[in-house]
Amino acid sequence: MKTNFLFFLSLFFFLSENLLAQDTGRFSGDLETTVNFFQKDAEIGAANTPQYDYQFVGLNSWVTLNYSYKGFDVGARFDGFYNSNLQDPQNSFNGVGIGRWYLKKKIHNLGVSVGYLYDQIGSGIIFRAFEERPLAIDNALLGLRLTYDLGKNWNIKAFGGKQKNRFDTYASFIKGANIEGFYSPSDTSKWSISPGVGVVNRTLDDNTMSLIRSEVRTYGQDTFVPAYNVYMFSVYNNLVAGPVSLYIEGAYKSDDASRLDIIQDSVANSALRENTGSVLYASLSYSQKGLGISVEGKRTEFFDIRTSPLESLNRGFIGFLPPMSRTNTYRLTSRYASVTQFNGEQAFQANIFYNPSRKLNFTLNASRITDLDNNLLYNELYFETKFKKARKWELIAGFQMQQYNQDVFEQKPGVPIVETYVPFIDFSYKIARKKTIRTEWQYQFTEQDFGSWIFGLVEYTIAPKWAFAVSDMVNIDPKKSDDIEHYYAFLASYTHKSNKFTASYVKQVEGIVCTGGICRLEPAFSGARLTVTSTF
Repeated sequence: MKTNFLFFLSLFFFLSENLLAQDTGRFSGDLETTVNFFQKDAEIGAANTPQYDYQFVGLNSWVTLNYSYKGFDVGARFDGFYNSNLQDPQNSFNGVGIGRWYLKKKIHNLGVSVGYLYDQIGSGIIFRAFEERPLAIDNALLGLRLTYDLGKNWNIKAFGGKQKNRFDTYASFIKGANIEGFYSPSDTSKWSISPGVGVVNRTLDDNTMSLIRSEVRTYGQDTFVPAYNVYMFSVYNNLVAGPVSLYIEGAYKSDDASRLDIIQDSVANSALRENTGSVLYASLSYSQKGLGISVEGKRTEFFDIRTSPLESLNRGFIGFLPPMSRTNTYRLTSRYASVTQFNGEQAFQANIFYNPSRKLNFTLNASRITDLDNNLLYNELYFETKFKKARKWELIAGFQMQQYNQDVFEQKPGVPIVETYVPFIDFSYKIARKKTIRTEWQYQFTEQDFGSWIFGLVEYTIAPKWAFAVSDMVNIDPKKSDDIEHYYAFLASYTHKSNKFTASYVKQVEGIVCTGGICRLEPAFSGARLTVTSTF
C-alpha cells in the first residue's frame, strides 16, 4: 500500500514538474471526493452498521492523472476509501492505493495497451470491462491488449489478464478476441452493415476449483463434474438503411456452474448447477425529423458469467446484459427499478418520441419483463410531455404505472407484487437572465411495501455558480410503521470554472439504486454529505 502511494506521488510530481515545464504533450486529470457524515436514525433503518454505531465519518475518493504525447498515453488513478460503505452498505471498508494504471501506444497499425483496461465486445454480453462508481463496480482487466487495423474499416483485437478486485485481482484468467468492421457500397450509400464476432474464455484457478468441488460433493445425486474452462461466443451486426437501424446479437456459453435457487421441501436453497447458456438481443429503431421509435427484445437463459461461480451480488461479472426498462430520473418514478435476471429473463421495451414543434414534445415508453415461465417480473408504462414557452418557462408533466416483483428483485419471499401509480410535474421559471426557480411534485400511490408517498422539491439556481435545493419525501400512508415519516434533504452547490462543491443533508429511504442498468438494494441513509469534483 505504501509503495503504491509513493508511486502515485512520484508520477504526479514527474508529470507536473517535468512534462508541463517542457510544454510537451497534454496533461489532464480529474478529482472526485465524497465525505459522508453518518447520523443514526433507527426509526428509518439507518442504524446497526459500523458507520452509524461508532465511525460516524466515511470517505470515497478518486484522483486521475493522464498524459498524452505523440501517440503515447500513460495514466494512473489514486483510490482512497476510509470507513466506506460503498463496497458493502452493511460493513466498513478501508483501503488506499493505485486503483488503476495504464500505458498505451499505437505503432503503425498495431495498438499496444497494458495495465488496467476498459473495453467490451459488441454490446458487452460476453465481455465488458467497465466502471460504475455509485455501485462500487470496477471490473477493469489487468493485463495486455493488442489491436490491429486490417485496412480502413476492419480491426482485430486480442486480450488477456485478470479482473480487478479492489486493490487486488481475482484469481481466474480471462482472455478473448474479436474482429469487427464496417461495410457500405459507397460513401453516398444509404445503407451499411457493421458486423462482428467475439470469443472469450475464463479459466478457473486450482483453489477456486477445489472449493467448488467440495461444495458439489455435498449435493448427493445432483453431483456434477465442474469445468475449469468456460467459453463464450457472440455474433453481432448493426444494419443501417436510411432512417432504420437494426442491431442483433446472439451469444452462447459452454457448460459452467452458476447459482440457482433450488426449492426442496418448501425450503429455498442457493445451489450450484451446471448449464449451457444463451442470450438473444435485438434493437430496431426508426428516426426522422420530429419522430423516433425504438423496440428492443432480449431473451436470457443461464448467462450468469463471473470470474468465479462462487461470487455473488455485483461482484466478478465478466459480461454485461443490456437493461430492458426505462432509466427514470425522478425520485418516485425511479423508486422501483428492474434488476437483470441472468439465469432467466424474457424482456421487451418500446419507446416513442414525438416532437411536433420546437416548443412541444411527447414521450411514451412501455416495458414488460418475465421469467422463462412467463411469470411477471416487471411492467412499466410511462408517459411524459414537455412544453417550453420561449426562454421564460418550461413545464414537464407525466404519469407512470408499474408492477414490480419485490419477491424476486429484493429477495423478500412471500411479499406481493408492488403496483404503483405516479403522476408528476416539473416546472421551471426564469426569474432573470441567470436566475431560475424550479419545482417538482410527485405522488406515488401503492398499497404494498412502504405504502404511498409524496415528494416535493424546490430548487433555485444562480447560473453558473450557485444552486440551492430543498426537498421532502413523505410516507403519507405508511404500511411498515405507525408514524408518518419525512425524508427531507437540503442541498447547496457552488461551481467555479471546473471545480464544483456540493454540501447536502439527507434522510433517504431504503430502496433499489440503479446505474447504467445495474442495480443493488441500498439501505436507508441519514446524515450529511460533502462532494468535491474537479477536472484539469
